[in-house]
Amino acid sequence: MISDAYRLKYTFGVDYGTSHVKFGPISLNEPRVAQTRGLFLRDLPESVKMRIPPEVLSRGLVVGDEEVRKYLSSVRDVQRNLKYPLRDGIARRDDEDAWRVLKELARYTLAQFPASDPEFRGWLISVALSALAPDYMYKSFFDIYAELASEFKIHAVTILPQPLAVAIAENAVNCIIVEGGHGNIQIAPISFALIREGLVALNRGGAEANAITREILKDIGYSDIAREEYAVEMVKRAVGLVPRNLREAIRTAKSNPERFVTKVRLSPVVEVEFPKEYAWTRFLIGEIVFDPNHEEIKSYIEQSRLHIENAVIGDVTLYGEMDVATAIVTSLRNVSVEIQDRVASQVILSGGAFSWRVPPGLEDVAVDSVARVKIALEEKNPVLASKVNVRLVSEPQYSVWRGAVIYGYALPLSLEWSDSTKEGWYFIK
Repeated sequence: MISDAYRLKYTFGVDYGTSHVKFGPISLNEPRVAQTRGLFLRDLPESVKMRIPPEVLSRGLVVGDEEVRKYLSSVRDVQRNLKYPLRDGIARRDDEDAWRVLKELARYTLAQFPASDPEFRGWLISVALSALAPDYMYKSFFDIYAELASEFKIHAVTILPQPLAVAIAENAVNCIIVEGGHGNIQIAPISFALIREGLVALNRGGAEANAITREILKDIGYSDIAREEYAVEMVKRAVGLVPRNLREAIRTAKSNPERFVTKVRLSPVVEVEFPKEYAWTRFLIGEIVFDPNHEEIKSYIEQSRLHIENAVIGDVTLYGEMDVATAIVTSLRNVSVEIQDRVASQVILSGGAFSWRVPPGLEDVAVDSVARVKIALEEKNPVLASKVNVRLVSEPQYSVWRGAVIYGYALPLSLEWSDSTKEGWYFIK
């Protein structure tokens, strides 16, 4: 019999995001984080192979930020060998390299927490996946952990959708979760459980903010920096702004550009400056997440410098250009009228795509994510806007992991996994 005290030590959460994996046991205050990528050790010079540990070389693949950086410069064809396994939170069924990376990431996350307690009987692993994840991804992850059970003690595994994990972390029974990750934005109504009929997905997120940042950097003259995803991410975080109203923000920035000029130091020898003539573009970086339907953003799309389009995963359409407020209203319309009022009582924003700050002195034109969504809802549906409470989770990047470990702790061990309900524990035989 596994006690509650045991579960408080050995429930292990893993949030597989498109750009980052957050992982660790329930006892942590916050999870550890690694990029969702792997480096295949192909095309290595013999002089490099000699210096790589045999067990690493035999696997032919490394994951974990430090390990990837260690070998990155040794691989001749980085573009071919650096693999990001998830696109919009999904790994293709037939993408063997993607599944090799995901298995290695699963191994890596568990290896960071060796258990030496003689009472340790195995981890209770709670995995959070995209709400769009098809059935084969559930089966594949169960298979991965079953295979890893020969290396690590694993008692059982469960899987839950990321938006439900956020609701659990926030102790929200009735709400709409807007989970904005790197690959996509999931709008999910919750009434105790995920209402799948109301799930709306947008085919953009932090990646599109990165993409437009990259194009702006090229325009300013930093093409070399624009090639590095790490540098682009740093610039986006440092300079990106969410406008109260894009047209007014651009007008203000163009009439008084000195207020919006900024510099970002990326390293001791690299600094990026947004000069006066490009200062207004800072607002495009944040706005693209909320609403790409502006001529200033569409000009990048028309020049084929930016791609925002619909995509289909299984029977779900991911909308490229639908704005966040319209997506929230659309999601709510697919919920039973009888419970719409309860579900619409609060909209909870989560995920790195909604982590925006307002620099001091720019409050007249820039807002945070909560204010931007409130403004958009007031424009789309004033009645709904007057009733709903919009808020951001306290830890946007960690709320999914936190909900996953709470779920793993609370889910009864008497409940075996059901493919139809997608609930319960998959016990490792």
